[in-house]
Amino acid sequence: MIAVAPIRVAVAGLGAVGMSVARALADGIPGCALAAASARDLEAARARLDFAPGLPLLPVAELVAHADLVVECAPAALLPEIVSPFLDAGRTAVVMSSAALLARPELIARAAAAGGRIVVPSGALGGLDALRAAAEGRIDSVTLVTAKPAAGLAGAPYLAARGIDLSGLSAPLRVFAGSAREAAAAFPANVNVAAAVALAGIGADRTRVEVWADPTLARNRHTLSVVSDSAEFTLAIENLPSENPRTSRIAALSAIAALRGLAAPLRVGG
Repeated sequence: MIAVAPIRVAVAGLGAVGMSVARALADGIPGCALAAASARDLEAARARLDFAPGLPLLPVAELVAHADLVVECAPAALLPEIVSPFLDAGRTAVVMSSAALLARPELIARAAAAGGRIVVPSGALGGLDALRAAAEGRIDSVTLVTAKPAAGLAGAPYLAARGIDLSGLSAPLRVFAGSAREAAAAFPANVNVAAAVALAGIGADRTRVEVWADPTLARNRHTLSVVSDSAEFTLAIENLPSENPRTSRIAALSAIAALRGLAAPLRVGG
């Protein structure tokens, strides 16, 4: 048997998603090894990394010297700073802030120019494999309806700019309707799923998105509807929130699954 060196993985951002990914790597993902991490507060992060003693905790700019791949789990504004060094070095970036990717198409161009690769996990939604397959033919429409408890939308720039207060909400309220590009700009921390749908299907301007604040929900709900010349399908999913109410628990698991698939001898559906 030929021995293959594991993929050295850095985790950038150690919030709910990043910490889950780091723990899974420390526990063992075949073909991958946790090599380094970065966080806004390195000392506070060290106290939480008891499962990875001795792990290098580094500024973002130093991660590329220690890893073949970075998993970006940070605030959207940091996306270029985190992934650019890896893409320019012809390496791989697993991007969780896919909404920020829509606003930074130059990152995709940089990856292409240097032989780098951007991987966007399925995040909080399934069905992206079927959507990608349908996109090989003709897609007539893609609609995503996202409904979240009010706490899951708190602090969104779109709501703040319009003075929309969800604190006393007693019934479901549609707070946004527009394109995926507009949704990503309006809710950069809340609707990465809309960006993933747009990237997998017919693009950010043709993908339609509705966002609802629903005080009756305890989970994040996404409904994807696709009409194409090969299939018509609707997928609905209700996700338990992570410790961060803006993020579904399954989002971290999708990143872990993406890493597992990179080195697996069998890969299904992606």
